Amino acid sequence: MELEETTVSVCPHSGKRLRSKEQLVKHVRIHTEEKTFTCPQCGKSFTRKGVLKTHVRIHTGEKPFTCVQCGKSFTQKMYLEDHMRIHSGEKPYACVQCGKSFTHKSNLQSHMRIHTGEKPFTCVQCGKSFTKKTTLEVHTRIHTGEKPFTCVQCGKGFAQKRTLDDHMRTHTGERPYTCPQCGKCFTHKSNLESHIRVHTGEKPFTCVQCGKSFTKKRTLEDHIRIHTEEKLHKCLQCGMIFAQKRSLEDHIRIHTGENTHFCFQCGKSFKRKFNLEVHMRIHTGQRPCICVQCGKSFTQKTSLTNHMAVHTGERAYTCVQCGKTFKQKSSLKNHITIHTGEKPFACVQCGKWFRFKSALKNHMRTSPGEHPYTCVQCGKSFTNKCNLEEHMSIHTGEKTSIKEEFLQVGEKGVPKVSHWSKVL
Repeated sequence: MELEETTVSVCPHSGKRLRSKEQLVKHVRIHTEEKTFTCPQCGKSFTRKGVLKTHVRIHTGEKPFTCVQCGKSFTQKMYLEDHMRIHSGEKPYACVQCGKSFTHKSNLQSHMRIHTGEKPFTCVQCGKSFTKKTTLEVHTRIHTGEKPFTCVQCGKGFAQKRTLDDHMRTHTGERPYTCPQCGKCFTHKSNLESHIRVHTGEKPFTCVQCGKSFTKKRTLEDHIRIHTEEKLHKCLQCGMIFAQKRSLEDHIRIHTGENTHFCFQCGKSFKRKFNLEVHMRIHTGQRPCICVQCGKSFTQKTSLTNHMAVHTGERAYTCVQCGKTFKQKSSLKNHITIHTGEKPFACVQCGKWFRFKSALKNHMRTSPGEHPYTCVQCGKSFTNKCNLEEHMSIHTGEKTSIKEEFLQVGEKGVPKVSHWSKVL
């Protein structure tokens, strides 16, 4: 039996038909904006009692809706229903223009703005516009300096919860994103997506000026500054300018001497996160960079690149002053100091300057009496490896012979040859 339509069951504002007086009362509040239900803890008001009940769970921490598959809990039933699509893989909301599907209607609505170009959320301070309200809220924190998400372990604050979640993995060591092809694990989903392009060869980010393509959007943005000659980030101490913010941050540590990235196994510290990641491979034994020709593996991509010159015979780095060629960029860099006379490495104890970092290290071992290279046969120790090798000829019966190893500059600026090698 159908309910009889009365004047009471029709909204006077919109003409919408409702089944009862109670429903009409609730509905009318949408138009009148009457908020009769107030939270006793924070004072926020709502039009409906059910919405207030849901809101109170923010204060109580109550999450009554639990996923039976993974145990994750939610404050509202609709959040649980959305979450269940992660397990089922269901994406019921499809874009009519490109066919891309989404688990949430709100995500589809945000996606549609890519096609329409609509950016309805505008920052009142700088005028920048965004496709999502949440993106605007995060952006606003740049102006206010607000960092509401704090790490309970180290106290560091973040503007976004997602950034805090990523940061927490530096303490836990968790790497939840695994490459299905090689098994390498990552702390961030974006890093996994970028890594997968190593296997597929995909470079979706292309420079419109020169046509060069990149696997990462950030790398493209850095590259574009080559064309624009834009350098945004300036060191306040020495005035040096950088195109990338992270390059400036790395540079500043030269002045401060700060090493922010620590190895939890041996305690060694590094200025850059990348250097720590490479160092960790010493402990894990991981050598992810493999030569496709001989199968030899390396801890770093640069080492693999240098190794490939063994197969190709390529000497890609040429000295512009004398024409000498080198297989490695570092070798050319060291060679150039012969022409310039530059000695960039200084001993902090005696002030003596050196052309090569390795020479400074050898010198430092002499100063404090450090002798890290020990003969396994007699126990005698040496400050550098070549002295140990020369000493070993006493035990092995090997004889030393002259062989050109590297160039040094003589007192009058004329190159002289220094020789170290061994023959059987």
